[in-house]
Amino acid sequence: MTPGRDDEALSWGGDDDPTLDVGVGRAKDPGPEGTTGAAEPVAAAPVGLPEGFEAVGKGSHDVARLDADGTVAPDPAAAPLGNAMFVALGVFGGAYLLYAIGWVVGGMRLQGRLEYLVSDVMFQGSFWLAVLAPVLWFATVFLLTIRSAAWVRIAWLVGGALLLVPWPFILTGAVGR
Repeated sequence: MTPGRDDEALSWGGDDDPTLDVGVGRAKDPGPEGTTGAAEPVAAAPVGLPEGFEAVGKGSHDVARLDADGTVAPDPAAAPLGNAMFVALGVFGGAYLLYAIGWVVGGMRLQGRLEYLVSDVMFQGSFWLAVLAPVLWFATVFLLTIRSAAWVRIAWLVGGALLLVPWPFILTGAVGR
């Protein structure tokens, strides 16, 4: 049982405001001639944040966004990843990790060949850029497509998988021998 406002040690002007009621989500219904009746539940309005603000903490996934016209729209970034997208990200993450390993193995095999084309410093720089390219592509696509549709993320990941094939490993590896 919660104590009434008259039992508090201090009282301030405006304490009789019904929005300051102790019961969350409940408003007191004033009875006839200023007497207070029983508390009645009030329907909670959907909580929304304007553009540029972000909800944090417990229950932040339930907070929606306010559109320009004031209507509440669910936040697309607040929706968790579906099972299919989670599995697809795992498959593509594994493929990109194998691509990075393929670039390491293929680049090491090319290191002693054709030294007259590029200097050793240029080879080392391009070698490490090639090794990091699949990892950077995956991280960039993951971070930049958070608020995009699932098909956009998958399209960029498929495009990267086609673009970043470790050709030195394929041509000088077990297939190219």
